This record gives sequence, C-alpha cells and structure tokens, in this order.
Amino acid sequence: MPSSKHEAICEMFRSRPALAAEIVDRSLGVSLPRYREARIRSENVTDDRLAELRADAVIEYWEKKRNFALIVEVQGDEDKDKLYSWPFYLMGLRYRLRCPVKLLVVCPVPAVARWASRPIDLDHPGMTLTPIVLGPDQIPQVIEPDEAARTPELAVLSAMAHGGRPDGAKTLESLVDAYGALDPDHRALYHDVVSAMLPQAARHHLETLMKLKNYEYQSDFARHYFDNGKVEEAAKAVLMVLSGRGICVSPDIRARVTGCTDLAQLEVWLQRAVVISAAAELFD
Repeated sequence: MPSSKHEAICEMFRSRPALAAEIVDRSLGVSLPRYREARIRSENVTDDRLAELRADAVIEYWEKKRNFALIVEVQGDEDKDKLYSWPFYLMGLRYRLRCPVKLLVVCPVPAVARWASRPIDLDHPGMTLTPIVLGPDQIPQVIEPDEAARTPELAVLSAMAHGGRPDGAKTLESLVDAYGALDPDHRALYHDVVSAMLPQAARHHLETLMKLKNYEYQSDFARHYFDNGKVEEAAKAVLMVLSGRGICVSPDIRARVTGCTDLAQLEVWLQRAVVISAAAELFD
C-alpha cells in the first residue's frame, strides 16, 4: 500500500500540473517544448484493449495542440518490476497520445534515486531507457518568500529534502510562506508529511515559525478536520502521519483509531503521532 509520503508527493503533481515540467526543465536541465497549458489526464497509460497499467500521474502539455506529456512516478524503494513497467508506460502512452513522452521518477531517498538513475537495457540494439530522476540532491532549495508563495508545492518538496539540514532554517521559513498559498486540505496533508520527515529540532523550529506568523501548532494546523466534524478524515490523518514516519500499525491499532468518534481524542493522537517511536505509544 502506498505510504502517505508517496500519496502527498503524487498529489503535488496532480494538483499543480505545471510542476513536473518546471522541475524537468529548470531544475534537471532537460529541454522541453513551449506550452501554454498543462492538463492532468487519466493515469492509465495503456490502450483500452490491453491490461490496464497506471502511473502515479500523467500530465499533458499543450500549445495549440498537445506538445508533449510527462509520466510522474514516485518511488520510495527499489522495485525490479519497474524496470519492465516504466518502458511499457512510455511506449504505451506514446502510442495513445502520438506525441513525445518523458518519464520523471521522484525519489525521496538518495539510494533509491541512484538506483532509478541507472540506464535500463531493453535488450534490443540501440534501445536503452535512462529515466529522468529527481532525488533529494536535485530538489532546488527554496528560500525566498516570493518564490515559495508562487510555487508552494516546490517549497514543500524543498522542505522535505533540505529542511532538516544545518542550513535548513531559511527553507523552513519559506515553507510557512508557501502554506499561505495552499488550500486547507493540501496544507494539512503536506504539513503532516513534512513534520513526520523532519528531525525533532527542525520540527520545533518550524512550530516556532508558524506561531510567529500566526499559524497554530501542527495538530491544530490540521484543525480543518476537527472544526468541520470530519471524524473519518481526522482518523486518517493520524494513520497518515504514522505511515509517513515508517511506523508499523497493527490491524488492532488501526481499528481502534478508525473506530474512534471522539474528535478531542483524535487530536491528542495526532499530536503524539508526530513524536512517538511505536504505534502503541499513541495510547499511553
């Protein structure tokens, strides 16, 4: 099952389709044709007559016609099956759209980024696929408030990659500016995942910055769930934070969280989920 980190990064590209082209062109130096409009499309990359395969995101870029498309895959670990599915994604979508198609693989883990960057030999003369890979080292460090407000998803990716580093203070400052440009749903989702990925000192610094800029503490920052009485979404937020931090959740604990109807209790569990080391500690 995809982790909350995986889903949050996918959502960044789905909610802002221009982001993939900006990263490929500006950050990774791969030249792309001009375009006026970016459109998200069905993630199905195969012909309707074939068995369906789905990428994490498929984006079309248009001028007067469809100029090119990008397939975005978020990869959290090594998966040998991708060495077979990625070439098929490219060829299948190229066949369907009749336009150039490129593959962008987003890897939050440096070792996985190195693995994904290796050329894939397609066992046919002259045919080798080298994915375009965005690893933590390739994510630009966003530190300017104006840039963060203009490209909030990129600022979130920057915070994931650089916020916990010794020079990450300005990155976290810009992240708070980026939050102001996001709707409550995406703001809560991205913040939960960023907080789960930051070391304790960086997380506390981010909390201080949010208070200085009149934002509330992380769990209250997700108050969107509680104020609107969304019990199921509140429980989901607790489980998402645990998943994003790599904490295993047993079926019994999952059932207890999803079965809770007390919003105040769910808020307490969401606060604890950011700092605990085992799921059972939720209930201490």
